[in-house]
Amino acid sequence: MRVARLHSFSGAARELGVAPSVITKRISQMEKALGTRLVNRSTRGLTLTTAAESLLPRFVRLVAEFDELFKSAAPDDQQVDGNLRIKSPTTVTTEFLGSAYTEFLQLNASVDLEIVLVDRSVNPLEEGFDCAIGALPVSYPNVIDIPLCPYELVVCCAPSYLRGKAEPRHPTDLVDFECLTTTLFRTSWLFDSARGALSVEVHSRLHSSDGRVMREAARHGLGIAVLARYLAEDDIRCGRLVPLLQEFPVASHWLKALVPRMKMNRPVVREFVTFLKTRLEDASWAAPRQEAAPAMRS
Repeated sequence: MRVARLHSFSGAARELGVAPSVITKRISQMEKALGTRLVNRSTRGLTLTTAAESLLPRFVRLVAEFDELFKSAAPDDQQVDGNLRIKSPTTVTTEFLGSAYTEFLQLNASVDLEIVLVDRSVNPLEEGFDCAIGALPVSYPNVIDIPLCPYELVVCCAPSYLRGKAEPRHPTDLVDFECLTTTLFRTSWLFDSARGALSVEVHSRLHSSDGRVMREAARHGLGIAVLARYLAEDDIRCGRLVPLLQEFPVASHWLKALVPRMKMNRPVVREFVTFLKTRLEDASWAAPRQEAAPAMRS
């Protein structure tokens, strides 16, 4: 698992505190026992074979179950301590969640935290995370979805982009405009309408996983963007950006924590999720809508 994540025998050896030769020997022993090659070695580095890619999620689940077995048997299983490995989206983490993670560590001196900034959808059970934070509407088997706060979105652009153009009045008008896309909404933009959900395919002039890049492009008049409200509201207030299609709100999203069911037995995981939910309920940038939070899913 370490070799797969780091693509390096020496890197895995450093993390595990052993000699690189030990890692090489153990991989060779695994390959012999399984009867298949797991790692392709070349002068350009290491890559996993197709067999290793298919086996890796099972390895992750087995190791997680093994770890939880011993942690649950510890004498004081209510103590909030240990390591937490969290997947978190780049923009909202650097803008807001980073301070919440820091505060959690200050309150829990026996906890070590690893934050991995990833903007794609992640199955935390298969990729070895204790918790994955995200706003994408994706769920996984044996993983609990815990809603944290609304993730409001707004369609907007710079006044300069509309100069000489008729403002779009309906989502379908967007096919005639340049659009700026992010991971949450790629080229399929979903709106709420009186007749139900409405999906529109747009042309993407610029795509980025970081909403701040899209905000900057929108400020410079490069096109129409769907931005998180917390990123756009100051620009809208001062007129750098103007909201569009306000009669057709972007389909609602919620920032949520995805936690493998087996991980919820760990006090440190439960405490982290509870802390984050409470912290985000009070956050000014995550002002809740009137709608109720979605139920937890697993």
